[in-house]
Amino acid sequence: MGLFTTPIKTLDDLFLHTLKDIYYAENQITKALPKMIEKTTNETLKSALTHHLTETKTQITRLDKVFQTLGKSPEGTKCDAIVGIVDEAEQIMSDVGDKNVLDAAIASSAQAVEHYEISRYGTLIALAKQLGRKDVVPQLEETLKEEKQADQKLTDVANAQVNRMAA
Repeated sequence: MGLFTTPIKTLDDLFLHTLKDIYYAENQITKALPKMIEKTTNETLKSALTHHLTETKTQITRLDKVFQTLGKSPEGTKCDAIVGIVDEAEQIMSDVGDKNVLDAAIASSAQAVEHYEISRYGTLIALAKQLGRKDVVPQLEETLKEEKQADQKLTDVANAQVNRMAA
């Protein structure tokens, strides 16, 4: 059967698998962000991460609604990509001693998470449109917009503060 627990034979199967993937990822992110927030010393970065933690919880609720619209129970499927990104972030956070470099590392790790989420939501939107599932597109687009805004905020904080302080 390969890497996936359920065979992916149709575009519908791929859409559902990707939805389960991001559902798992978002739930893992709600566990990882508090650790990043705790270790961050830059208040602007801490505020951005805290805001995104709240957004992530709302995004999970939005995904619950997408599953409901599809007539499916909300469930995740293990996402090795987000596991790897989170593991790498935790490793980097444990290896960095300088607080300013740590803040830069946290911002960088958070952006890796955002970029993964942006790619997943973009894919979900494209698949939903192709499948004629316009009933779930608005929820997915709202989350994609938030992910892009979070990424931009992290870029702004990194460029204006944390990278400069780390240098």
